[in-house]
Amino acid sequence: MTEQGFSHLNERLGVSIDPETLRLALTHRSYSFEHGGVPTNERLEFLGDSVLQLVSTESLYFDNPDLPEGRLAKMRAAVVNTRALAAVARRYDVGGEILLGKGESLTGGRDKDSILADTVEALIGACYVSCGREEAFALVHRFIDPMLTEAVELGAGMDYKTTLQEAASDLSLGAVSYRISGSGPDHARVFTAVAVTGEREWAAGTGTSKKAAEAAAAEAAMHAISAAHPGYTRRA
Repeated sequence: MTEQGFSHLNERLGVSIDPETLRLALTHRSYSFEHGGVPTNERLEFLGDSVLQLVSTESLYFDNPDLPEGRLAKMRAAVVNTRALAAVARRYDVGGEILLGKGESLTGGRDKDSILADTVEALIGACYVSCGREEAFALVHRFIDPMLTEAVELGAGMDYKTTLQEAASDLSLGAVSYRISGSGPDHARVFTAVAVTGEREWAAGTGTSKKAAEAAAAEAAMHAISAAHPGYTRRA
């Protein structure tokens, strides 16, 4: 990654992580394996995960004083998970900057949810180390605040598949099912799921596993159902 590349990524993130720490945050273990065992981003990922957990917990706790612990924990899980963090990485175009080994790169590693999510956590850790606590917390807020708001407003504290099941029951929409298809070679398979209630198709989602595709489809379906039934109030 060039100095210009570092600068562009910092600009997108709204931070000023120093080049050495930023490079470390982007170094996947597959790259390390092919380049003599250079340090990887795993320690920064460990740190970033802790910062992410703290900021999300703090926000949910103070912004929702009337919600019980169980509901808060479920809403945090809707935000602090691999799929949600991978979406953050795609929003900021992180995938193209990750230092990957050739094999991992050739098999679609730049768009794998697990690699993207781990890199987001490493970037949070890098910001904490390079820029300090205040900037790191601000970065996390930029990453997750839209999702936290959505978790509160859309009832996304439970996983979306559960939320969809409950909405379908409450609104008498019919049984929930998913129509699954797959494409691509075995080593880089991409699945598409369409969320269906009764005979109505609501929305589609994609993922690198059937489970991930179904979760993405359920999330998209809940947005569609919310628009179609604006007066519907989900279960607490």
